[in-house]
This record gives sequence, C-alpha cells and structure tokens, in this order.
Amino acid sequence: MIDTDRPLLFLDVDGPLIPFGDPPRGGYPTYRSPHVPPGTTPGGNPLIARVDPELGPRLLGLPGEPVWATTWLEDANECLAPWLGLPRLPVVDWPVDAPDATGEPEGLHWKTRALVERAAGRPFAWVDDEITEADRRWVAAHSPTRTLLHRVDPRRGLTEADFTALDAWLRTA
Repeated sequence: MIDTDRPLLFLDVDGPLIPFGDPPRGGYPTYRSPHVPPGTTPGGNPLIARVDPELGPRLLGLPGEPVWATTWLEDANECLAPWLGLPRLPVVDWPVDAPDATGEPEGLHWKTRALVERAAGRPFAWVDDEITEADRRWVAAHSPTRTLLHRVDPRRGLTEADFTALDAWLRTA
C-alpha cells in the first residue's frame, strides 16, 4: 500500500550512492555487505562495492517514500537493493526519449519534468549529483507543492550532512 501522506524521496544512484570522479587520496573505500553472501556482488557490478551498505537503513529511516530515480531502472532493485538491505522500491519510468534533453530549456536536467509529473502533486525531495539552478527554478515554477532538490557531491556520495538536511526537510514537508 502506498502511503500518500509521506513525501517522495527520489534517489539517483551514480554519485549519491556510488561515489565517482576523482577518487580521494588512497582511492575509494570498498565495503562488504552483511545482506549478501560473502564474496558476491549482486548483478556482478564491481562499483557496488563502493556503496556503504549502512546507507540502506539510513535511507529507510528517513520520513519519505524512497523511489529509484536513476537510469539503472529495475537494475537498482536487482543489484543495489539487496546490497543495501532495501525492499524492492518503485522505479521512475523515464520518457522514451530520455536521457536526451532535446527541447528542454538550457540547463534543465532531462529528469526534471518526469519527476514533477511522477510526484503528481505530492511533496518530494530529489537526491542527485546533477541538479542545477535551472532545475530548481523550473520545479519552483511548475510543482504545485513543496520540493527539495538536493545536490550531492559525486566524489563523496551521501554524507551525514546530506542525511541531516534530508531528514529535516522531509519532516516538515
């Protein structure tokens, strides 16, 4: 059953959950998940070992309804959800022409319109590493409700400060 009283929490994968870009000194940490058998990586994707499995309980602890908002689509449920100890989450189905931003105002992310449409008037937070001021302006002008477009540093992924900001906003949405 969908809890329409809770705000939506749209989650991107690459950047917020899987850090990338210039690695920190010493490289990215690698993790082992207590939710999957030792030595296995769901989906065989080696980048999943960069995802801290403790993010799963932290995400579930936020007062929002998590939804995958990523080009991983159902692969997020097949690969990441088990690693993080998450149940299957709803997935945003992108428009057929995504990720092509043809016809979008300059600087508008190709996900922006689809997320406002998917929210269907519900408050939402969008966690992504590619959010720009153009997205914030467009959402402010086109969403009938409160929104938070929360940009994450892709080199670090979700941090304590990100969780604090998301939790505070979701509790007041």
